[in-house]
Amino acid sequence: MSLPDPRKTEVTHLLRRTALYGLVASVALVSACTVRPLYSSAPLSAGSQVGAAAELASISIKPVNTRYAQQVRNNLIFALGQGAGEPASPAYSLDLGISELVESAATVQVTTDDDEPTAGTVTLTANYVLTDAKTGKTIATGRRSIASSYDRPRQEFATYRAQIDAENRAARELAELLRLSIAQDLVKHGKTVAG
Repeated sequence: MSLPDPRKTEVTHLLRRTALYGLVASVALVSACTVRPLYSSAPLSAGSQVGAAAELASISIKPVNTRYAQQVRNNLIFALGQGAGEPASPAYSLDLGISELVESAATVQVTTDDDEPTAGTVTLTANYVLTDAKTGKTIATGRRSIASSYDRPRQEFATYRAQIDAENRAARELAELLRLSIAQDLVKHGKTVAG
């Protein structure tokens, strides 16, 4: 039977102490992080006295000039106001610039020798500027894109209708993506105002 080596027990105690301090530090670090739902009833920005839904509903969207841009605008108004329409006295103003790119995605004609495209993709891209309605100060800018695929049959009207349906799908999805981006921008703006 031999006596324990004092150097080994000292090293063991030092390793245990270091592991314990590391555990305490990681718990403190994790507890400092706060997570809250983006669409909670708490205000998004620091100076706001209303909840997230009411703050999003207080955004006015400037008019646009194309059919697909109007689809995005209409869907975004519905999403921000939860079906209530545009606000009477907006706290924020949103300027949208929507562009469209229509591409042929594939050429597969097995019944004819024609090389006509049989699939297409509509890509809608939104550039936005969110400003404070009272001060005119820019709060956020951003760019988001959504692509939607569609079949391009040989009939001209069917192809046209399929493209419009793809534009409408892309407009709905882009409006939802913009709603999320704008909510995130308001949260970031609230943190920079507060801190």
